[in-house]
Amino acid sequence: MDRSVVADAVKQLRGAGLGAVRELCWRSYLRYGRRLSADPVFEADWDLLVVLDACRADLWAETVSLDGDLPVGTTRLSPGGTSTEWLDAVLGRPAAALSSVGYVTANPYSDDHVDGDALGHLREVWRDAWDDDLGTVPPRPVTDAAVRAGRERDLDRLVVHYMQPHFPSVADDSGDGDDRDDHEDGIALEAFGDRPLSVWEDLRFGRRSRADVWAAYRANLRAVLDDVRLLLSNVDADRAVITADHGNAFGEWGIHGHAAGLALRPLREVPWAATTATDEGGYEPSAAASEADRTAAPDDVADRLESLGYR
Repeated sequence: MDRSVVADAVKQLRGAGLGAVRELCWRSYLRYGRRLSADPVFEADWDLLVVLDACRADLWAETVSLDGDLPVGTTRLSPGGTSTEWLDAVLGRPAAALSSVGYVTANPYSDDHVDGDALGHLREVWRDAWDDDLGTVPPRPVTDAAVRAGRERDLDRLVVHYMQPHFPSVADDSGDGDDRDDHEDGIALEAFGDRPLSVWEDLRFGRRSRADVWAAYRANLRAVLDDVRLLLSNVDADRAVITADHGNAFGEWGIHGHAAGLALRPLREVPWAATTATDEGGYEPSAAASEADRTAAPDDVADRLESLGYR
């Protein structure tokens, strides 16, 4: 093996050890010594809730300000720093409150964090539209399923949950590392082997710059915004809101990516952009957007979560 490769690995392992101690201290403080009060989501005034997975509020503001055709809106504090915390807080409520609510989702955590029998409509797009090459669900199948739900279902409220801008990026493949997200509720002391590092590990160890990762993050948001625009012109909603389930940390307080139970503003501050939606009838969704079989082997669910970096 090349000596420079060994030296680089040793240097990174040393840095990981010191960084892990600092991260453990900060995580303990953010978990037990600090609190952030969440803003209500389900109780807010909306007919259509578009959820962009892992979208930081400042990423949203920067991107839509440059593009100019979607509202920047305001920000709110999410009830969680992970999708599971958000799902439990927003959709984990009595069946009577959910009977007229539809949920179209690309997030595999719906498998065990959403009660499909309680909802007026559940369409788990990740079950049949998963792209193995991308390691995620691209935006269009979600849009197609949401348009069909909006047109064909008698629902008072519709939640549409895209996976982007959560890594892996569907729009950017720069860098030497794996663009999988690195979601670990603990300290990662990496054993350098054949497994490629995640995008957050690359950032933590200096293998990719913050600017490079941010550019990939922004490109991934832009990739889904085309579909958000398509959705808003093909469903009806007097009160549509674009938001996120959580954000991501870019090294603030020693944290990278996202984790549960942390009172860290970059994880919890999300966009809240109010707008409207009007079905102009100009788009016909794919026939594949019809109902999918809800059965999936536990290994399939685990594999898809691992592709998203939940290992």
